[in-house]
Amino acid sequence: MSSVPSPKNAASGGAPPLHRLLANASDAVQAVRDGHSLTDWLSRCPAEIRPGVQALSFTVLRRLGAAQAVRAAIAPKNPPPRVDALLLTALALLWPGESAYAEHTLVDQAVHAVRQRAPNSAGFVNAVLRRFLREREALVAAAQADPVARFNHPRWWQDRLRTDWPAAWEGLLQANQQKPPMTLRVNPAHDDLDGYLARLGEAGIAAHPAGALFPQAVVLDEPRPVQALPGFDDGHASVQDASAQLAAPLLLGQRPPQDLAPGEDWPVLGAGARVLDACAAPGGKTAHLQELAGNGLDLLALDADAKRLERVRQNLQRLRLEGAVRAADARDTAAWWDGRAFDAILLDAPCSASGIVRRHPDVRWLRRPDDIPALARIQSELLEALWPLLKPGGRLLYATCSVFRSEGQDQIDAFLQRHGDARSRQFDQGAGHLLPLADNARQDLAPGAAAVTDGFYYALLHKA
Repeated sequence: MSSVPSPKNAASGGAPPLHRLLANASDAVQAVRDGHSLTDWLSRCPAEIRPGVQALSFTVLRRLGAAQAVRAAIAPKNPPPRVDALLLTALALLWPGESAYAEHTLVDQAVHAVRQRAPNSAGFVNAVLRRFLREREALVAAAQADPVARFNHPRWWQDRLRTDWPAAWEGLLQANQQKPPMTLRVNPAHDDLDGYLARLGEAGIAAHPAGALFPQAVVLDEPRPVQALPGFDDGHASVQDASAQLAAPLLLGQRPPQDLAPGEDWPVLGAGARVLDACAAPGGKTAHLQELAGNGLDLLALDADAKRLERVRQNLQRLRLEGAVRAADARDTAAWWDGRAFDAILLDAPCSASGIVRRHPDVRWLRRPDDIPALARIQSELLEALWPLLKPGGRLLYATCSVFRSEGQDQIDAFLQRHGDARSRQFDQGAGHLLPLADNARQDLAPGAAAVTDGFYYALLHKA
């Protein structure tokens, strides 16, 4: 595996030229092809060009399968990796319906970019791109015969979705190609939903509620920098997908299960309740728990990644919330547990991220088939390690941002077979596999909310 290409140093003054954005976007694409996270690469991209580079690289990664098929049809012999990445970047951006630039401008700037890094390849890149424009209709049609080009996902990913969701797999693949909305969580300590919507309106920001299932969720009509959001620095709102906003109310009991026995009590957890967030970073769900509990939880936030834990601390600080934060592998309980049992545990387990591909379009190209069973083993180990730490009568919320059944329902079915003292509580909405599809009636979404929620899985386990 090669090292991540380093972003170029920023030039001073004015909007960056397109050839510079294309060059950096192609470096980002090559980093992903080499197995590196796009998020990590972009974090080192100069701030003044990062938004433009991110927008271009997201588009390219959503069309990478198609671009690869067309490049192979026009030029079967692989060019040098950095030239190939720049060529794929330009082909994806020239795909019908994708380009925000005039075609001749994009070709000219792509050739300019390759001339700066591989002058001998400039004529080759120019010839390939111009042939694509001349024969685009036929080349695009031919590419549709290749499933990877048609759906822009690896074949194994498509096969897994087809097995898990035979009636919905194509819709899930298509949903991953859409741009995600920017969704906010309104802090009830400052505003109710209507009040914050009014504040957004006064600031000239159009927005609407996400739906009845998400009482704190506001969806912006267009993404905005967080600095433009009213009261953001003072903790009035946070950026969090609507599906992720289900975790805190489910765990705390603010949405009681539908299978309560006659006379069975289901208390709402609040002040003094001892709660563990076992895989907490970056801290959105951690903060939401304290928001709903009025900052009264005895809360411990763990994460194995000490660097990412800094985000948890920053989130709590901005929202003026409290909680102990500690770097530890939740599976190694001897290293961090003080012997006091928890009333509730949130296990937002490491997973394939197959439910949030539209926000992270590199995920589909980074994952390998063997990753899924490996992740499922980690999820099982976490469940086994944390279950004994729960009080009798306590509750554990298992969550993954995945649409693969092996990381969701199959995982929980196997756990229940092993543990006779565990019961999965039932909900009409908001638990089980939540698919990012318009016709998923379990989500009770607002009209036009097909793109509101990411894919998630939730199971609330009750300890007898």
